[in-house]
Amino acid sequence: MKKSLIALSLGGLTIGITEFVMMGLLPDIASDMKVTIPVAGYLISAYALGVVIGAPLLVILGRNFAPKKMLLILALMLTVFNALSIIAPNYNFLFVSRFFSGLPHGAFFGVGAVVASRLADKGKEAQAIAIMFSGLTLANLIGVPIGTYIGHHFIWRYTFILIAIVGLLTFLFIYLWMPNLERNQNVNMRTQLKFFQQIDAWLIIGITAIGFGGLFAWISYIAPLLINVSKFSPEDVSYILILAGFGMVVGNFLGGKLADKFSPAPTTLALLFVMSIDLILVYFFSYNQYASLFFTFLTGAISFSVIAPIQMLMIRTAKDAEMIASASLQGSFNIGNALGAFLGGLPLIAGYSYASPNLIGVGMSIIGMVITIVLIQRRSSAVELQEAEAV
Repeated sequence: MKKSLIALSLGGLTIGITEFVMMGLLPDIASDMKVTIPVAGYLISAYALGVVIGAPLLVILGRNFAPKKMLLILALMLTVFNALSIIAPNYNFLFVSRFFSGLPHGAFFGVGAVVASRLADKGKEAQAIAIMFSGLTLANLIGVPIGTYIGHHFIWRYTFILIAIVGLLTFLFIYLWMPNLERNQNVNMRTQLKFFQQIDAWLIIGITAIGFGGLFAWISYIAPLLINVSKFSPEDVSYILILAGFGMVVGNFLGGKLADKFSPAPTTLALLFVMSIDLILVYFFSYNQYASLFFTFLTGAISFSVIAPIQMLMIRTAKDAEMIASASLQGSFNIGNALGAFLGGLPLIAGYSYASPNLIGVGMSIIGMVITIVLIQRRSSAVELQEAEAV
């Protein structure tokens, strides 16, 4: 494994802890800031809003920077803005710091995915991207449980000290290990924005925001599912979530290998199909504890196996606009986060069981499949048209 890819994975680890640890710290922060848990939940929304805004904005602003310099700036932003949460004197300050800490998220993964594909050996581009995203999966496996434990048993601010330290290590190793790649001279404001005029680009964004949203319909309500349907004790949930994190690690690397062996679009279609079947099985068999444990691992693996293929699909679609395209994809993942959680909550409001959000996830995965089929057909028609013109 190349050291430069390890540096990128450290950035993924920083971002992963930053994004997901807040779910476990909400009671502690709410108590300390003297607000309700629902109000504290707006801190999650503030971060997601920062991701959606920052992803395209920072890539456009940094279009004239070399990739290494851009990554160093983004790593520094991650460190500084998370460090602000350590000293937050009140809720409003913390809300703003969470928004700013979300700004570099999409841009880092956007620039990092393009850099990883350029650093990769030929034919292993998706696997290189998967290495970068392994930091995100390791955050769910190790970083978030550790951060949550620190927040519960000590002070929640210590968790952000941990994040700032990992952010500093990211900055250091990018500086030491990342080669000085040349920036793409063809990139300018016009070529970046022209990307959004492509129908294929919006189809991929739709696949991500809707199809991948099926994951968030599941994971947003996994704790009450495990407690109320599978009948695990609340104390068991944090340990079971480590199983989901392990699945995400496995699935991430598996998706990278599949995307390199097969074309990214068919791979994405196949994985979304498998996800829809898996979520149906989760709905019907979560009452059994052994089956529930198995599907917790399997669903985490399947959901994260989609990331590398769809990232490669986006990069190959965006000639001379790879970074803004890849960054925009991160915004799409966060839209999927919000959409999956919102739609998944509707059957619960209507009084259905905590297994019912998984059926919403099935519907979202199927819609993602339909959009993927449209994309594949469009590309097939375009190839046929080019061959006919050549004749």
